[in-house]
Amino acid sequence: MSESSTQKRIATYTRMEDGTQEDYLLLREHNQPSLHKVADRALAQLIGLQETHPGNLIDRYQHSLQTATRAFRDQAAEEVVVAALLHDIGDLLAPANHAEFAAEILKPYVSPSTYWIVAHHGIFQGYYFWHHLGRDRHAREKFRGHPYFEQTVDFCHKWDQESFDPNYDTLPLTFFEPLVYRIFARQPWGDHTKQD
Repeated sequence: MSESSTQKRIATYTRMEDGTQEDYLLLREHNQPSLHKVADRALAQLIGLQETHPGNLIDRYQHSLQTATRAFRDQAAEEVVVAALLHDIGDLLAPANHAEFAAEILKPYVSPSTYWIVAHHGIFQGYYFWHHLGRDRHAREKFRGHPYFEQTVDFCHKWDQESFDPNYDTLPLTFFEPLVYRIFARQPWGDHTKQD
């Protein structure tokens, strides 16, 4: 085997503006495998929510599983069930904007409505508790009239705010893993992101 075939091929530029088409095609080739690991990384982030948010009757991991279980049992679309499972994965890395964080991870793989629901669930969820903290519980009203307003209200009311019950018969993560892998196996930015 020649020395050149055993060396890792790398881009040649030190400034992006000096990169060539060959450089950027090479980088795309090197980065392609990471697209196939998004589901693994999202699930790892979810598992990392175990034993978080002390003070609640259940941790955020169990809350996420319970939210997805409720969505599944209500026969929500598969991508909505996955969104329910992953809606809070930003809680540790982005506690001040966890909803937007989770939504951006999902965006290339889900419909515009599912993306919007996850991105806005934080403010919609505020309806249930912000008034106890001196905030406006009706802040979601600024979105009234938006095509996905009612779907987001339903997401929060039927699944998210309901899912803090330690006695609820919650499905295990192993039940949801195939759904997660199917959603993240979609072509990023495919037709699913252009329609509802």
